[in-house]
Amino acid sequence: MRALAAAATAVAAPTPARLRLRLPRAPRSGHCRAASSARLPRSACSATTMGDETSTSVPAKLQEPVEGAGSVKQQLSKLVASSLRTTVPEVDVEPMVEVCTAKFGDYQCNNAMGLWSRIKGSGTSFKNPNAIGQAIAKNLPPSDIIESTSVAGPGFVNIVLSNRWVAKRIQDMLVNGISAWAPILPVKRAVLDFSSPNIAKEMHVGHLRSTIIGDTLARMLEFSNVGVLRRNHVGDWGTQFGMLIEYLFEKFPNWQEIGSQAIGDLQIFYKASKHKFDNDPDFKDRAQQAVVRLQGGEEKYRDAWKKICEVSRSEFDLVYKRLNVDLEEKGESFYNPYIPQVLEELNDKGLIKESEGARVIFIEGHQIPLIVVKRDGGFNYASTDLAALWYRLNVEKAEWIIYVTDVGQQQHFDMFFRAARMAGWLPDPNEKTFPKTNHVGFGLVLGSDGKRFRTRSTEVVRLVELLDEAKSRSKIELLQRLTENGKIVEWTDEELEKTSEAVGYGAVKYADLKNNRLTNYTFSFEQMLSDKGNTAVYLQYAHARICSIIRKSNKDVEELKMSGAISLDHPDERVLGLYLIRFAEVVEEACTNLLPNVLCEYLYNLSEMFTKFYTNCQVVGSPEETSRLLLCQATAVVMRQCFQLLGITPVYKL
Repeated sequence: MRALAAAATAVAAPTPARLRLRLPRAPRSGHCRAASSARLPRSACSATTMGDETSTSVPAKLQEPVEGAGSVKQQLSKLVASSLRTTVPEVDVEPMVEVCTAKFGDYQCNNAMGLWSRIKGSGTSFKNPNAIGQAIAKNLPPSDIIESTSVAGPGFVNIVLSNRWVAKRIQDMLVNGISAWAPILPVKRAVLDFSSPNIAKEMHVGHLRSTIIGDTLARMLEFSNVGVLRRNHVGDWGTQFGMLIEYLFEKFPNWQEIGSQAIGDLQIFYKASKHKFDNDPDFKDRAQQAVVRLQGGEEKYRDAWKKICEVSRSEFDLVYKRLNVDLEEKGESFYNPYIPQVLEELNDKGLIKESEGARVIFIEGHQIPLIVVKRDGGFNYASTDLAALWYRLNVEKAEWIIYVTDVGQQQHFDMFFRAARMAGWLPDPNEKTFPKTNHVGFGLVLGSDGKRFRTRSTEVVRLVELLDEAKSRSKIELLQRLTENGKIVEWTDEELEKTSEAVGYGAVKYADLKNNRLTNYTFSFEQMLSDKGNTAVYLQYAHARICSIIRKSNKDVEELKMSGAISLDHPDERVLGLYLIRFAEVVEEACTNLLPNVLCEYLYNLSEMFTKFYTNCQVVGSPEETSRLLLCQATAVVMRQCFQLLGITPVYKL
């Protein structure tokens, strides 16, 4: 088992010099990252800069892209930065470049007003912000990117991109692949902590949100050439295992012979053991002793723990397989060997105090302290998190550590990050240096009644059943549509099965991701499987239609990439082309702000712009057929990459 093997490795690993003094190990208890009701709440989207005292801080500034690399905004920012150095050499200022919403340009530099407020009255030769804007425009280095500039109002520099450059950028992407449009981020290694269910408990819709959002963030960072360590911080350690193990021994004395069949349905097994624990004092005593024996390393109890984890993990894998999500498990048991040393360091720094029998860290701005050792001497969620953070900074050398959990856990995150900063692991949050941490909070999944999404029996919805129903409904609608239009004979059973999976599972993912993650959203199969509006089904149809246009042209697009050329003479061609090349900066924005809905909005808008282009610009049979087919192909490639980043499998016919 991965968690146990990792824990054994951790025990054997050499301890860094500053942590060589060891405390006697206290009894442990653990909590799963998803079980917010059993622990202190975690923070909604609090972004804190953090670091480690032994690490070299890396400035969190935009990396200066190499020639032709990075997003359009990054390349324009490089030109503007050069102009600013010439225009106001005495002022250190970052370029401010944004997409222009006015008709006078494609992008806009907005530095002039801010600069004027800093230099007016200092003997500058500039008379007003407009004069600064004029100078910025004049001092822009010669570039194939820019067709023209103009200055409006208080110095806004409007930049019009060259049609030839835009067309070439699109064609280069078609030849070299979409990876050529990967944004450049100022970080190379990140840990993404997401999903994180409890061993022996059912995954619920909260885990669905964490899993879907976390996977998409990981995919976007990976596309941006960031090394991502996908971590499943499962709750695989704690007092509940004594209850489960003792119940296993009592009901199935020969459990080792019959294996997983002894446990059967894990949910039923857990509820039965919990009922006995709550109502049988003798059983409760034995369960508590089982915890001690497990933590003491007795082989019989360790073997039972492994079996329970194994059965639970196989249940989780059914969900991960359907969602096509990859995770590496490093559960609470992995970090337990590090807790005493980490707490010793915090104690040596004078951070840990005694309070009402517990050991705590008092955090400025909070009325309650952060408990790191309970009254009974056991460790808790905060102690595990501190050990995990220490490990991720010092051993895994992560520059960015991202936690994906519900918004109800705001207080814990704020206190946890502040404690780490007090320990000297973090620089001042205003310094904008790496490493840093973020909590990616998300809201609730609601039912049609506006309450937390559950079944009619008030039980938590099983994710496997929910995903299978999405696939089933998708297949029913697909069969009905194909039967009505007479195309059912063109489809094989395998195509029907794979398409139903792609559309059904994709619909569930997109319905979650298209919303700002901080908000609650209502789960509705009817809405998410609709082929109208901003849904995955609509977008799949849009993509399939583009593929159909290209097929019906009977032209070899691969050959056209090499021999043809793109022109953007029609206004709708230019609008589509400009939006296509914005892809990299949209991914950059979604990564920087950890908001997948930004990418969803781009994908939907792209499909709408393509529809307008196709309506107003004849493709097949027109004099511009080659150019427009290449624009069709470029749109399909970008849409497919958006799907990939969202964890959705694109379909090529519907």
